[in-house]
Amino acid sequence: MHCLLFPGQGVQRRGMGADLFGLFPEATARADEILGWSIEELCTRDPHRRLRDTRYAQPAVFFVNALLAQQVTAERPGHYRYFAGHSLGEYNALVAAGVLDLDAALRLVDRRAELMSQVTGGGMSAVQGLPVSFVRRALTETGLPRVFVANLNADTQSTIAGDRAELAVAAKAIGALPGARVVPLNVSGPFHTPLMASAEQRFRAVLDGCDFAPGHTPVVSGVTGDVFDTDRAAELLARQLSTPVEWVRAVTTLRAAGVTGFDEVNGKTLSAFLTRIAER
Repeated sequence: MHCLLFPGQGVQRRGMGADLFGLFPEATARADEILGWSIEELCTRDPHRRLRDTRYAQPAVFFVNALLAQQVTAERPGHYRYFAGHSLGEYNALVAAGVLDLDAALRLVDRRAELMSQVTGGGMSAVQGLPVSFVRRALTETGLPRVFVANLNADTQSTIAGDRAELAVAAKAIGALPGARVVPLNVSGPFHTPLMASAEQRFRAVLDGCDFAPGHTPVVSGVTGDVFDTDRAAELLARQLSTPVEWVRAVTTLRAAGVTGFDEVNGKTLSAFLTRIAER
């Protein structure tokens, strides 16, 4: 049994999707209309260096992921019995599964990116070489109420996020632990933490006006780590902004369901995490 995986923000790079836009001219034209700017120009040339900006990176990654998924699933119809995506990538999983159509999802992603980019003054750092329990203990012992675990990516890889000043203190404290390595990430907000509450609240109003179909293929949620409940779609996608990405739990759920083969679009970020998540 196979699952197709979709990465989120962070995989963007100039030149991505260059060979895709000409293959999907109608979808690309609709994307330009929805966004109000050229998705092909941004992804292939990035003349204004906007790919590093959350506001533009999220729609770009989402759309390239979506075109790649159309290619892959057309070549192997019925091959994937599950879909899953990391943070932003979950929108791609929902499109692939028939829960959202591409245009509706792109509109949601565009608004999500706008709202998330408005929360500033924070940051994120990757923590490698430590179980998340050690990371949480260090945050507690250091007394940093505005720094949180944001992503649980692998057994000894997570991210922390929060207030920029406190994050620097946290990075120093955690980095001093044996085996630990802390790497700042190039993002401007404290994503997947309670500090995103204002964006979550505003995004809920957007999601409440959306229609979600039951879908034809299960998606595993990064919020709960369980199969995505389409009856709770608006709630789950809103919570995604301010709660950790439970990627280890999602992978564990997929393996328990019988998934033995994983493919990934747009890079190998999630595939690398898989090798560091032990069988349970």
